[in-house]
Amino acid sequence: MNRSNPNNDYEVASPPSDGVSTLSWSPAAEHLAAGAWDGCVRVWEVLNTGATNPLAEQTHQAPVLATAWDEQGGRLFSGGCDNAVMGWDLGANEFTQVGAHDGPVSDMFWCASLNTLVTASWDATLRFWDFRQPQPVCSHKMPERVRCMSHSGMLCVAACALGTDKPMVLFDLRTPQQIYGATPSPLKYQTRSIDCFIDGSGYAAGSIEGRVAVRYIDGNDDSNFAFKCHRNTRNNHIFAVNSISFHPRFGTLATAGSDGQYLFWDKDSRQRLKAFKQAQNSISASSFNRDGSIYAYAVSYDWSKGAASYKQNEGSWIYLHPTPDDEIRSRPRK
Repeated sequence: MNRSNPNNDYEVASPPSDGVSTLSWSPAAEHLAAGAWDGCVRVWEVLNTGATNPLAEQTHQAPVLATAWDEQGGRLFSGGCDNAVMGWDLGANEFTQVGAHDGPVSDMFWCASLNTLVTASWDATLRFWDFRQPQPVCSHKMPERVRCMSHSGMLCVAACALGTDKPMVLFDLRTPQQIYGATPSPLKYQTRSIDCFIDGSGYAAGSIEGRVAVRYIDGNDDSNFAFKCHRNTRNNHIFAVNSISFHPRFGTLATAGSDGQYLFWDKDSRQRLKAFKQAQNSISASSFNRDGSIYAYAVSYDWSKGAASYKQNEGSWIYLHPTPDDEIRSRPRK
């Protein structure tokens, strides 16, 4: 058995040579993008057979931390430790700088309703770009470095570092010129991952301490809850929740962690739907495709144990898990 692929999922051809930091699917085609610590952004075509064709790649001057597609799937944006926001026109194969931050670009998404790219950074700002002008259309000073963010519908949530009493910053994308609100973190330890509900009514955030908090924006406290995951109860090891991905049709979710495992959950019935076998290395990034039929995940070192634990010979891998409805559909609690 391949220790990096114990679930016998489809292997993506020609994976990055270093750790994978971000995975994102085109909203218009079965094209998968990955950004990695080797500074490259890569795109693959995924065939119905599960096979993959590498299409093209571009290179930053430093590790890539974030990628995002526009709504037509014709442009791919990326950012990372070189502080640059790059735009890649895949049809023309043109790779140009479209924005910048004063620190590493930690996350980004395309907002179709505004026709803008939203970027977040360790420089403690969040910026909106429409590319008809060289400067951002608006820029917000955040209370701390932005570690990760997500959006769905009109909701955007940015999770900042814990040097502030209200690190969760909320935006209503109908009024991007102002911050909607800021709240204390629902997690005791640093937020590592976040994803908004598909209906935009709330979000799930994962911490470095093996816990996920589910929060509704306008719900009462009884609607909010948290659960433990990615923990080894036999030896009391606790792992980071590196990725949270909501299923685009069912609204259920997948978590992936430093323990090398991915799990499917139902937040409405508050139960685990399925647990998968554990890989030899961390799962550093993951994402569902546009209809939720494929779950992509990267098995690669996530730097959670620092440079001393990095083993270059372990390699980095990207896998595709076909996701039948009965694995991920919501069901009543037993």
